[in-house]
Amino acid sequence: MITGNYITDACLLILFLPLIAFIINIFFGKRLPRQGDWVSVGAILITLLLALSLFIGMLSNWDYKFSHEVYFSWIDLGAFKIDLGFWVDNITIVMLLVVSLISSMTHIFSLEYMKGDIRYNRYYAYLGLFTFSMNGIVLANNLMSLYIFWELVGVSSYLLIGHWFEKHSAADASKKAFLTNRVGDIGFFIGIMIMFTAIGSFNFQQLFVGVSNGLISGTLLTLAVVLVLVSIVVIIASFLLDLGLVQVIVVIVRVVARGRCHWCSLLWLSLCSLEQHPATPQPTAAFRHYR
Repeated sequence: MITGNYITDACLLILFLPLIAFIINIFFGKRLPRQGDWVSVGAILITLLLALSLFIGMLSNWDYKFSHEVYFSWIDLGAFKIDLGFWVDNITIVMLLVVSLISSMTHIFSLEYMKGDIRYNRYYAYLGLFTFSMNGIVLANNLMSLYIFWELVGVSSYLLIGHWFEKHSAADASKKAFLTNRVGDIGFFIGIMIMFTAIGSFNFQQLFVGVSNGLISGTLLTLAVVLVLVSIVVIIASFLLDLGLVQVIVVIVRVVARGRCHWCSLLWLSLCSLEQHPATPQPTAAFRHYR
């Protein structure tokens, strides 16, 4: 039987282990054996085991109403109050497992693929920051926490996409992704403040209660929800309108496409066709150029 204390401890470790790996690698990575890759890989594998234990516990003690929330007061100015914490339910546990599994696969695959890279320790540091940010989004129990971790995802994406900044295409792609996402995030923040002004809380559960009680409704509620979703809409629109952000994903997929995965190959071909550059170089050739 998984207790509330175990869930709290497991979620805290899942959230902060990648951040600890980021701090160690960014400051001390070059002085460690193998430039500290084992620190990041070890931390991520531990998060995977913890997420798997939560998932098994969820299945063995199934309760579709299960939920667990932990929070503390971060800012309290009377009328303006922000509590930071996390909300865990069945969907949260599934997504923690998904993030941990994909991140573990990426870390392990990169051991060989990124071997010999000039900024090897920084690459693993950025992966840790990205994983920390993604887990934060999954665990967030309020809109403000969600916004903070969403911004951290944008920063870590910028750092990863521009890892080989010596190449102009990678540097330009990272800047384009960063600036485009910031446009969407303005709408995100405005939507959050509309919800807070109407209901007086950032907490998801209190927001649901406020909407049910009619504290915000009609056009204003629709506007707030649309603005909160603007960040995602901007990313989708950039693909549909061919704003060139496909280059961003191509930089990432070049890493994945070397794996022997038919789905990755299909994604690679689809992105190349969207990019409308028939002469797009193969991933191996591109990597040789970087090295």
